[in-house]
Amino acid sequence: MKEHIVVLTGAGVSAESGLSTFRDNGGLWEEHSVYEVATPEAFARDKELVLRFYNARRRQLATARPNAAHRLLAELEDRYRVSIVTQNVDDLHERAGSTRVLHLHGELTKARSTGYPDLVYDIGFEDIQPDDTCEQGTALRPHIVWFGEDVPMIEVAAEVVASADHLLIVGTSLQVYPAAGLVHLVGDGVPVTVVDPGEPASVSRARVIRKTASEGVAEWVNEYL
Repeated sequence: MKEHIVVLTGAGVSAESGLSTFRDNGGLWEEHSVYEVATPEAFARDKELVLRFYNARRRQLATARPNAAHRLLAELEDRYRVSIVTQNVDDLHERAGSTRVLHLHGELTKARSTGYPDLVYDIGFEDIQPDDTCEQGTALRPHIVWFGEDVPMIEVAAEVVASADHLLIVGTSLQVYPAAGLVHLVGDGVPVTVVDPGEPASVSRARVIRKTASEGVAEWVNEYL
């Protein structure tokens, strides 16, 4: 069986493709806090504002392209079993060619029913309009895990990480829970590498490559292969 490489990715991977995050701009979007555009309460209070925010992010994603880090991670599948567990809601890993991608916080290119959460639709880069509904007649919302909501894929992610032969962490500060807790689930003796140009949260026995995602992943790949 092929060696299993699990890659935990965050906003730092997508930043090199031009996708900004709340943290990049002080936690604001057009002077709105995350709690005005990224919570269930915000959607209930001002659906049009929330939809406008995600429609804008979806249009931005339509013009973005996978960068070298995305492509290098996809190319690992030629020799290894690779699982990507990402905190990102974009589809850049998939567009780069990765075939096993688990999105912890949802997917920007999908919408789901507010009344029937199992009804999820691929919408690509199209807008969600305030009067759009599912086949059962209830409103559609972004297929995103908002602040204050449960992370439904966390248990699946935990199983994936626990099965890793090597854990590579790229572009995440390891400060957002429950995702950050995944790093503690790797088996004893499993190598852990963190790629981050800043000061990521401490990970026991981890090797830290203080470079951007593209540079750091390239260095890791050159040494690992």
